[in-house]
Amino acid sequence: MATAPRRPLVSGNWKMHHDHIEALHTVRDLGLRLKPEDVARVDVSVHPPFTDLRTVQTLVEADNLPIGLGAQHCNDHDRGAYTGEVSPQMLARLGTRYVIAGHSERRHVFGMSDEAVAATVQAVLRHEMTPILCVGETGEERAAGQTEERLTLQLTAALTALDPGAVASLVIAYEPVWAIGTGTPATAVDAEDACLFVRQTVERLCGAEAAERVRVQYGGSVNAENAADFMAEPDVDGLLVGGASLDAATFVEIVRASQPGR
Repeated sequence: MATAPRRPLVSGNWKMHHDHIEALHTVRDLGLRLKPEDVARVDVSVHPPFTDLRTVQTLVEADNLPIGLGAQHCNDHDRGAYTGEVSPQMLARLGTRYVIAGHSERRHVFGMSDEAVAATVQAVLRHEMTPILCVGETGEERAAGQTEERLTLQLTAALTALDPGAVASLVIAYEPVWAIGTGTPATAVDAEDACLFVRQTVERLCGAEAAERVRVQYGGSVNAENAADFMAEPDVDGLLVGGASLDAATFVEIVRASQPGR
C-alpha cells in the first residue's frame, strides 16, 4: 500500500517577541492574508510566547483561522513546584496542537539535556499534542565532522523509548545551530543531506514506516527568498521559521513558497 504524501508544516517561532497586543494584530493580519489555496496542501502553526497563547487561541477559534496553535517549550511534569515553568497539561487545555521540544536555544542557553528533551517529547505526546523535536549541530561540531554523530545521539535519546507509531506522528526539525539567527542559512543541499540522514536514522531506530511518515523540517535563517529552494528538496517536509515569522506578510510569502510542486 502506498504511503500518503507527507503534508508540509510551516511553523513560525516568535521566540521572545510580540506581547499579547502585538500578537493579536499579527494573527489577525495572518488570517486576512492567508487564502484557502495557501493552506490547501500545507499546515501552518504559530508559536507565540506563553503570555500570548490565550489571546491567539481565542482569535484562531473565533475566526476559524487555518493556523495551528503552538508553544515554544514546556516542562515534562503535569504539575508541581516548578516555578516559572508551564506544564503540557496547561497547554493542552488551551487547545495547543504543537510544542517545540529541545530548540537549540533551550539546549545551549538554558542547558536542556538530551534526556530532558526526551522526557518533554513524551509529556507532549501524553497530552495528545504533536512535538516538534529539534536536533542540530553547532559550528564547532560541523567543522570537526561530527554532524551525523551529534544528530544520532540526539535522535537516539529522544526516540528509542517511543512506539514507532508515535514516532511517525512527530515533527523533527533539523536546525543547524550555526545557521540560526546568523543570516547564513545552510544551503538547500546541506539541508537535504541532514534531513535525509535524520530520516535514515529514524528508520534504523524505529522502522521504515515511521521514517516514511515522519515530517522533517528545516530551520535556520529561513526567509521568503530561500524557502522555495529548501522545500524543493525531497526530504524537507516543512520549515521552522524564526525572525521572518514575526511579520505576517513575510510569513505568508514563506507559506506560499512552501507549496508542494511549486
